[in-house]
Amino acid sequence: MSKAIYIATTESNSGKSIVSLGLMHSLLGRAAKVGYFRPIIDDLKEGEIDNHINTVNSYFNLNISFEDAYAFHRSEVIKMKNENKDDEIIGRIIEKYKALEDRFDFVLVEGTSFEGEGAIIELDINVVIAKNLGVPAIIIASGKNKTIDELTGNIQMAYDSFKDKGVEVLSVIANKVQTENLELVVTQLEQYLPKDVIVSAIPLNPVLANPSIKEIVDELDAKVLFGESSINNQAASFSVGAMQLRNYLTHLQENGLVITPGDRADLILGALQANISENYPAVSGIVLTGGLIPEPTIIRLIEGLSDVVPIISVQEGTFSVANRIGMIKSQIYAGNTQKITTSINDFEKFVKVEALIERLITFKSNGVTPRMFQYNLLKKAKSNQKHIVLPEGLDERILKATKHLKDLDVVKITLLGDQKQIEEKIATLNLGLDLNGINVINPVESDNFEFYANTLYELRKHKNVNLAMAKDLMEDVSYFGTMMVYHGHADGMVSGAVHTTQHTIRPALQFIKTKPEASIVSSVFFMCLEDRVSVYGDCAINPNPTAEQLAEIAISSAESSMAFDIKPKIAMLSYSSGTSGVGADVERVRKATEIIKSKRPDLKVEGPIQYDAAVDINVGKIKLPHSEVAGRANVFIFPDLNTGNNTYKAVQRETKALAIGPIIQGLNKPVNDLSRGCTVDDIFNTVIVTAIQAQNS
Repeated sequence: MSKAIYIATTESNSGKSIVSLGLMHSLLGRAAKVGYFRPIIDDLKEGEIDNHINTVNSYFNLNISFEDAYAFHRSEVIKMKNENKDDEIIGRIIEKYKALEDRFDFVLVEGTSFEGEGAIIELDINVVIAKNLGVPAIIIASGKNKTIDELTGNIQMAYDSFKDKGVEVLSVIANKVQTENLELVVTQLEQYLPKDVIVSAIPLNPVLANPSIKEIVDELDAKVLFGESSINNQAASFSVGAMQLRNYLTHLQENGLVITPGDRADLILGALQANISENYPAVSGIVLTGGLIPEPTIIRLIEGLSDVVPIISVQEGTFSVANRIGMIKSQIYAGNTQKITTSINDFEKFVKVEALIERLITFKSNGVTPRMFQYNLLKKAKSNQKHIVLPEGLDERILKATKHLKDLDVVKITLLGDQKQIEEKIATLNLGLDLNGINVINPVESDNFEFYANTLYELRKHKNVNLAMAKDLMEDVSYFGTMMVYHGHADGMVSGAVHTTQHTIRPALQFIKTKPEASIVSSVFFMCLEDRVSVYGDCAINPNPTAEQLAEIAISSAESSMAFDIKPKIAMLSYSSGTSGVGADVERVRKATEIIKSKRPDLKVEGPIQYDAAVDINVGKIKLPHSEVAGRANVFIFPDLNTGNNTYKAVQRETKALAIGPIIQGLNKPVNDLSRGCTVDDIFNTVIVTAIQAQNS
């Protein structure tokens, strides 16, 4: 079952509260704990809280604090977008959402309100948020003051926007539709949308459109004189009392609001009498204008008549007040149970609730987004902190990454190098990196130097390494760092910002060695593309693997992907798909695929397969129509190093993808290599991945 649903609208006042309240009511009957989250809320005055959050929390008695229920105010997002801080926006939203996801069985996520500055880009913002949270969506649009074609066109445009970014749309709801047009709207939308999208239409309900006396009080900054207990009465209509009572009484309508100057005692008393008379409609409230209050004798008379009709006083003139009341856009709020229950009833009556719940239960996400993948990495690393040694302690990028890792308290770090030189480098860079809590070791001055050298001698003497040679080697930071991992004095090592791959990996191959089940060491890159995370292997180590080695690389890559919560669908890449091609290279891939199926029948694998058939669902259906992997692959095994290395670099550069790796597979303990052109982010991510590998080793 999906863990969440994203409720998105196409414009302001679409009525998404109906869906939020109705869906929350339905979900609470099926899940023990349901949470509520708004990524972005409107700006508030000091001391105020968001009305949507307060309404849902209060009515359903949810155990969520106001601060936990949202991530940003609107103005914060606009400011950060202007500063090109989109990643920070998404990062915080994911963090706040995941905190609720951990606490609740299901989270209802409500999108923005399309009001105020920034409304023009809000649809795109909601699409990006839903995509990065990895949750399906419900789209709502208002039919008020629109033709049927305009309404359905808006919904179709919004649907396309979500689908183009890979967000699954489970349902679309046309709200505030004229009753006679309900079936027509549904039919027209169903003709355009896929059959699995649930289409519903809700009619315009006057009860939900009418403002309450409380909303009028808030809008006009009015003073309540009488009937405060009935302040949630709804004004179905309003009329201005400026004529004599006998004429005005004919203008009263059921649950109408009376607007009159405060000195018109005749109209005030007449309206109150009409309210209790069986011959006239009920009155929802009375607004006294001009700052005028009835005389004490009239006040006394009013007090004895009724307390069920709210009477409020405002300073403004009659016609100004009437205009302002006419402009009020009514909302659903915590105290107005009539509107809340009406919303829930309308939702259950007009929305295909059971079909929608069934779609939620059967929904499966197609994969993990890059931002969610990075968040999950960070969370997993923090859950069981490991100790990582960084041999290149004087490199500027290593020091900057160390600062970031220390600030986030993700791992324990050891830097290799001379402490004085490292301190001078930190000061020169003005990094503000405090070395308290970070181990700094100069290998030749270490208390373990002799011990490590003797260990290396014992391990390598059969290869004609004597003690003097072992000591020379142990002065090398790569050997020293690897020996720390070997002895358990560190859980993993990351190097290669300065040194070659061979320099980094050779010591690990010499004495950490491969796992019992592994005959070779291989590598993968986690390719964080715009809308998904793919695993590429082997792009760094094995030049021309045999069929048996290709199979082992694929199995190791599948296990690596599972260790990072990616369910593998393996594509064994070649220049042909299925049985269409011949030649030694394609036969090698075909044989490797058969070996995988024999050794690991639990894995989904397809090969040989071309890259386009592996990633494009339409091409995949044409070339391999019965394949579970074609068009859906997320683990790509390249036939040789030349193809793999060039492909990952081409994809990285052309798509601006983040490539995390190479991540080394097959060693008993994690040692990972960096590119000498690596960035600070590359180092940061590789250290985190290494720490997670250490958790599983």
